[in-house]
Amino acid sequence: MTGRARFPASPLPRLPKGTTVTVGSFDGVHLGHQAVLHEIGRRARESGRASVLVTFDPHPLEVVNPEAAPPLLTTGPERLEILALSPLDYVLLLRFDRHLAGLTPESFVQEILLERCAVRELVIGHDHGFGRGRSGDVETLRRLGAAEGFDVDVVDPIDFGGQHVSSSRIRRAVAGGDLVTARAMLGRPYSVVGRVGLGERRGRLLGVPTINLSELSPRKLLPPDGVYAVRVEWRGGHAGGMMNQGPKPTFEDGRRILEAHLFDVDADLYGEWVRVEWVERLRDIERFESVQHLQKQLERDRSRALAALAAAGSTSSHTTTV
Repeated sequence: MTGRARFPASPLPRLPKGTTVTVGSFDGVHLGHQAVLHEIGRRARESGRASVLVTFDPHPLEVVNPEAAPPLLTTGPERLEILALSPLDYVLLLRFDRHLAGLTPESFVQEILLERCAVRELVIGHDHGFGRGRSGDVETLRRLGAAEGFDVDVVDPIDFGGQHVSSSRIRRAVAGGDLVTARAMLGRPYSVVGRVGLGERRGRLLGVPTINLSELSPRKLLPPDGVYAVRVEWRGGHAGGMMNQGPKPTFEDGRRILEAHLFDVDADLYGEWVRVEWVERLRDIERFESVQHLQKQLERDRSRALAALAAAGSTSSHTTTV
């Protein structure tokens, strides 16, 4: 699906027919979020309105309760990239600060939904809470909608494994290394976006040239360290590969590094932004007695990674999301 969502830094343009709106953090843009996005897209098309997502950066808990703020499934740029592939017309990205956190439900509806979005229809998830201390809920919105002239409807949750799909469930799956469950609830492989930085070129000396990811957000949730089969995408290309995520004890390097070897690629990607999708965990991080022992293990890793990539399919599913 080609992206079309726009991200205005200023108020939305004048929309005579008003808007169909949803609101939320949408971390991960998982299957439950996607159901809401498809619903507001459908309703907006039928009514001739514009579809709008009102979302926030940083995550609200980073402001109101930093100690409880969860690691992110999608950083701000990752989330916007996924949303650009959605049926949305606009994404209104609000900086979440103390002022926004302190708005009562009534003030939030007046200042954000009515004055900034000209809302005529609001579509939300089943567990939506908003306003100061999340004091507003679905019934609050229905009461305010009746008074202010906009409709409110709720999209049913999406279930997986007998429970509702949620960002918190996906975080638990990723943190526990359950990439299959995370992928099922996201509707795509779990991934990270980073810029290719300079490494120490040890991989080239070992016969497995690598790219090192830099500029990763400290807020990004990573799966457990290990060696993984991965897919890597960059502007104008993509390839399968294998990635060492974590320290390199054979070289006495204790830093947590994401270093990927791309199969059958001979390109200088330094400075490029790339997306790495975790496909399958191959093994734990190990310390080897010698470089020769490491090289033999890397040959085995390559064979296993190629098999995992073949089993998962040769093309990325990222662009078919939402």
